[in-house]
Amino acid sequence: MIRIVTRKRLALLEADTRAAFERARQTGEAAAQASGRHARELGAAIDRAERAEAATEEVSVLLTGAVSELAAKQEQLRLASLALRRLRVEVERGLADGEMLTVLLHYGEPHTVYRTLRDAHADTATHGASPDAVWKPCGERPASAFRWRCEAFVYDTASNGFRRAYPPAAVPVRGAA
Repeated sequence: MIRIVTRKRLALLEADTRAAFERARQTGEAAAQASGRHARELGAAIDRAERAEAATEEVSVLLTGAVSELAAKQEQLRLASLALRRLRVEVERGLADGEMLTVLLHYGEPHTVYRTLRDAHADTATHGASPDAVWKPCGERPASAFRWRCEAFVYDTASNGFRRAYPPAAVPVRGAA
């Protein structure tokens, strides 16, 4: 079959071809822009995911530390509760005749009262005294001559109070008969 192509028809075909190329170019640019936009969005999403993962790890570490700290505090609370119950039983029982308390003196002034001499010695270690210090009898020197001094007191039911376990030696007063 023979087809005769006129100049007008050729011009129309060329115009259609240019228009098709232009549409293809515009579609390619739109596709490139969409691809770039999707790549940026994907990069941003990956960045957010990485930051979320890092934050999750940080929160996990903090949570682990908080849980272990909570467990330690609960154990301390349990021990304190047991000690409180024991002390309540002792208070309800009251003091027995001859039971001894120790008063820790700091330069002669009362600092704290303890149930045992060992507790008083341990407390001086928290205030700077050597924990393995050797405690010696004070003799007749005044209590104010010592940084730390322990005095024992014995409960006396007859007087409903305490008296010194080791009273000082009697010193004669001058001119007394």
